[in-house]
Amino acid sequence: MHKLIEPIQQSYQELFSGDVYLCGKAAVSVRNHSGIAKHTVIGVHGFLENHCYFTETYSQSDIELILLTCSNYHIPVTGPEHTHADWFDHPEYPESSIEYDASILVQAMERLASSKNVRIHGHSRGGGVILEAVRQKPELFKDAEILLEAPVLPQGKIHPIPKALIDNMSPRMWPWALRLLEKTPLSTYSQTFFGETHGRKKQLLEHLFKNPQNAMTIINNIHSIETWMDNAPTDIYQHIKRGTILIPERDRILCKEHMLASALKSPNNIRIVETKDTSHFISLDNSSWLPPLTIPLSLQ
Repeated sequence: MHKLIEPIQQSYQELFSGDVYLCGKAAVSVRNHSGIAKHTVIGVHGFLENHCYFTETYSQSDIELILLTCSNYHIPVTGPEHTHADWFDHPEYPESSIEYDASILVQAMERLASSKNVRIHGHSRGGGVILEAVRQKPELFKDAEILLEAPVLPQGKIHPIPKALIDNMSPRMWPWALRLLEKTPLSTYSQTFFGETHGRKKQLLEHLFKNPQNAMTIINNIHSIETWMDNAPTDIYQHIKRGTILIPERDRILCKEHMLASALKSPNNIRIVETKDTSHFISLDNSSWLPPLTIPLSLQ
């Protein structure tokens, strides 16, 4: 048990200009922007990732960028002091669960989003966090644009290759596996799971296994992802008025077939886009698949 909660040393941070709010075991970072923001983008990172997944995609200075650091993950910023959020209420859910992080997202949406035109962009596990937040407080998200990229979805499944690896590992093996992965070049396993890795994608994926604070976070994340996918109903989609689900051509992290089957149960106002020549990391492979930021006539 001691090895499972032994701290993992953080290895990746980026210079950040803005405010960082500590929210229980999670954090919310709000980047400085110029003038009155026309768009608010809230980014929710995926399993083993950090919020830097979104920073280059939404680099424009007039975007109000709000970034969630999920519970028991390292905050990937250097620069600002961390402030305890006086508006924060502790979630009534277990740490490192989709439900806990969804509660943080609900509070960030309520307290921090200043523009009427809000996009909430979740990658992988972040997609499940967003859908759970919508389930927890649907009226809050009725006017938001929901962008789900290679997402964890209701009735989805983990891809058979990582699923087999996970099922054959006991919890006590995780600390040793992480040490082994730290010493293994990314190129050894990246083609199997991540596709081509270069540039920004390589820069971020090289640090995946040092983003969680400890091995227990990884174990709890996996359990929560599988439990949530098994139990979440597809009627969550009914609460989304504007949305896009991006499904990669090749996904070796989540099962594409289950992802697509779930997405097809959504209403017609949610676009389903099957991307070409992309892996699980669509934004990092080719960000042109992301829909442009627009202001609906109803909000103009």
